[in-house]
Amino acid sequence: MTRIYDTPPAWDERTQLTTFLDYARDTARAKCDGVSVENARKALLPGSPLMTMSGLINHLRWVEYHWFQVVFLGEVDQGPWTDEDPDREMRIAVDFPLTQLLDEYAAQSARYRELVAGNGLDQKARRSIRDGLHVDLRWILLHLTEETARHNGHLDILREMLDGTTGN
Repeated sequence: MTRIYDTPPAWDERTQLTTFLDYARDTARAKCDGVSVENARKALLPGSPLMTMSGLINHLRWVEYHWFQVVFLGEVDQGPWTDEDPDREMRIAVDFPLTQLLDEYAAQSARYRELVAGNGLDQKARRSIRDGLHVDLRWILLHLTEETARHNGHLDILREMLDGTTGN
């Protein structure tokens, strides 16, 4: 796996927050290095039939979309989920090659880096979250780092179960 680093190039708050989110993103991508198309689609945990490597990468992509575009910017939600199928992004991921999902996630991450660079950390989201609060960009960055890191643990388990690869 590719070695990645979490040491920021500067010590201001924005750089530290964005460095850790990028580190978590890069770790997710590194967990997928060399995974076959077939293995990326395998659900190995009986209690979690949607938890595939493809499903997790697609989920991470769409989670960022939701927080940046829907909550922060206030755009209309055009995500793949529905009320009847709230986890659809994980279900449909197996219909696409993992390399495509990873490329889309990387391209989207680059766009969101620009979005973050152009807004203050104290900037409030246009939409409220469940409890009616309007979180700020700082909170969104922290939340996405947590979410991505948690799913990296899932990717790590799946990868080890698939082919014994560990690390990063």
